[in-house]
Amino acid sequence: MTLSRDARHLALPQVGTDGQRRIREASALLIGVGGIGCPAVAYLASSGVGRLVVCDFDTVDATNLGRQVLYTDKHIGEYKADVAAERLTKINAEVTVTAVNERLSGKALAKAVEDVDVVLDASDNFATRFEVNDACVAASLRLVSGSAIRLEGQLAVFGPDYGSSPCYRCVYDEHDESVGDCAGSGVLSPVPGVIGTMMAVETLKYIAGMDARPLLRLYDATAVEFRRLEISKRSSCPTCGA
Repeated sequence: MTLSRDARHLALPQVGTDGQRRIREASALLIGVGGIGCPAVAYLASSGVGRLVVCDFDTVDATNLGRQVLYTDKHIGEYKADVAAERLTKINAEVTVTAVNERLSGKALAKAVEDVDVVLDASDNFATRFEVNDACVAASLRLVSGSAIRLEGQLAVFGPDYGSSPCYRCVYDEHDESVGDCAGSGVLSPVPGVIGTMMAVETLKYIAGMDARPLLRLYDATAVEFRRLEISKRSSCPTCGA
């Protein structure tokens, strides 16, 4: 008897035939194909998400290779989105992957968001995160966000009902840009992988129709634990507030 690559999903009562059909028919936009985005989108491809759009304007350099697992030495200097798209189709030839080698903004970002079922934000700066959040709120779309620095990581899930639940701007504002980045502060290579993998988990749960409510979790690699924080809608939020 020959089993399909979906066999283990089909055996899960939480997924089954209907859930895997949803996964095959779904589409996702990934912003940032770095240390977090690489494992996130690799698991979406291997799990059979039908259409993936990978967006990153950057090229591969040697400092990426310790944690950005889709790339090798031979890819240095190439666009990350192009390399990721090629690698993902090798992981699963049945998945359609589109590479975007530019920083999406304004109307282009809004159109890209409106054209998918879920957005994963694995970018590394608050300006991009805020703009992606605003586009998801405008489109009433699920947003799965991740970040990592040093030995710590964060996983957040927002929407799609922003009338009653919080968005990214309810939790952060422009003053939080001062927290630093992994280029200056460093990051343990597997930590972004932990966050990216959890982003894939939450995305697949949402697509398959499992309970996937908005959440914020902090990961501490020193204590080897996730801590769940309660988040609430902020009435003064400039994007989703009343």
